[in-house]
Amino acid sequence: MSLPQFRLLRPRAVDEAVALLSKHSGNIRVLAGGTDLIPSMRQKLFEPEYVLDLRGVAELRGIRPQSGTVEIGALTALSAIEKSPYLRQHFPVLTEAVATVASPVLRNMGTLGGNICLDTRCLWYNQSLTWRKGCGFCIKKDGDLCHVAPGGTKCWAAFSGDTPPALLCLKAEIELAGPNGIRHIPLQGFYTGDGENYRKLLPNELVTRVFLPAESADYRGIYRKLRVRGSIDYPLAGVAVVMKRSNGHVSDARIAMTAVNPAPILVYKAEELLIGKVVDEALAEAAGDLAARTAKPLTTSALTPEYRREMIRVFTKRAVLAAASNRGQPVS
Repeated sequence: MSLPQFRLLRPRAVDEAVALLSKHSGNIRVLAGGTDLIPSMRQKLFEPEYVLDLRGVAELRGIRPQSGTVEIGALTALSAIEKSPYLRQHFPVLTEAVATVASPVLRNMGTLGGNICLDTRCLWYNQSLTWRKGCGFCIKKDGDLCHVAPGGTKCWAAFSGDTPPALLCLKAEIELAGPNGIRHIPLQGFYTGDGENYRKLLPNELVTRVFLPAESADYRGIYRKLRVRGSIDYPLAGVAVVMKRSNGHVSDARIAMTAVNPAPILVYKAEELLIGKVVDEALAEAAGDLAARTAKPLTTSALTPEYRREMIRVFTKRAVLAAASNRGQPVS
C-alpha cells in the first residue's frame, strides 16, 4: 500500500512547530518516530495534506533528573529510556514497560510522546481502505456504525500503548505546548475514554515533555503484557503494578491497565485493598479480581474479550506477587 501525497514540514523549534500546527489545523498530522503514523497512512486511515516532522526539534529529546522531578522529552527514543541507568534504578516499571514495545529496531525509532499519543486500535478500524469499505466503515472512520457495540454511539477502539499504564502508576504529568503557551496536566486527565476522540489535545498543541515526581521514585515495578507474538505486537492486555513496603506490609501501591478499555486506566480502590496488608496468594487474587472487574474488553482484537479479561486477572495477581518479592526491585 502506497502513502498518500503530502507535504513534509520540518520545524527546528517548538514555537515553529506550534505555529505550523495552527496554520494547517485540521489538515496536518504530527510525526515523531513514525512507527504508528506511517502504517496508518498506508491504510488510508489518515490522508493529511501536511505532515509535521518533529525530529529536528532537539530540545524535545533527553532524560533530565531535576530537583524533585525527572523530565523526559517527548521525542526521547524508547530505546534510550529502556537503557537509562537512572530510570532503571528509580523507575523500573517504566523501563520494563518500554522494553516490551514492539522490537529493538522500532524502539530505536518510537518515542515516549508517540506512545502516549498512540491512536486507539480496533479489529474493524486498523484495516485497508478496501476492507473497511466492504464492511461499511465505522464510527471511528467514515461511518456511523460500531461493529464492536452495535447500536451504540460510542467508539470502543482500545488504547494499546505500553508506557501509559506505567506512567499512570508513577503519577506522571505531561507538558503541552500551544499558541497560548505551556500547560501541564496529569496524564490521568489526558485521556477521554472515547475511542474516537481519545485524548484531550487541541489540534494546535503538542505533547512536549513528561515529568515523573520524586515521590514516585524507587517503587518496585512490574509490567505484564499479553500479545500473540513475543515481539512486534501491540498489547492485547497489559498490567502495570508499583509497590512500596515497610516492615513486610504494603505502604503504597498502584495498579493500571492498558489495551482493555478505550483509555489506559488506574484500577481504583487498589490502594485501599493493598495498603497496610501483607501480600499473600489470597490478597494477590483479590487484586486480580478487582482489576478484571475494571477491565471492559470488547471484540476489538482477534482474542476474545473473555480471555483478555481473564489474563488481566492472572497478570495482576502475578505482578502483585512479584512486586512484593525481590522481583521488581529498583536496580543499581
